[in-house]
Amino acid sequence: MMQAGPQQAPRRKAGFIDTFQAVGASFFGVRGRRSHERDLAGLDPVRVVVAGVLAAVAFVVALVMIARIAAG
Repeated sequence: MMQAGPQQAPRRKAGFIDTFQAVGASFFGVRGRRSHERDLAGLDPVRVVVAGVLAAVAFVVALVMIARIAAG
């Protein structure tokens, strides 16, 4: 007979907006330790990668647009 281990509370899965908030805060370096630990427990790594790539693309596009406007 297998012994059951201690019951763990189910982890809350973070939504896509939560993932974007975590990635955005990481881009600017304003995440605290508590939020980092909470994110580590609830964020899906695939969503984090997708959100990071999308945020990086948006950042580059914004920089290109600003450069084109400034160059006239």
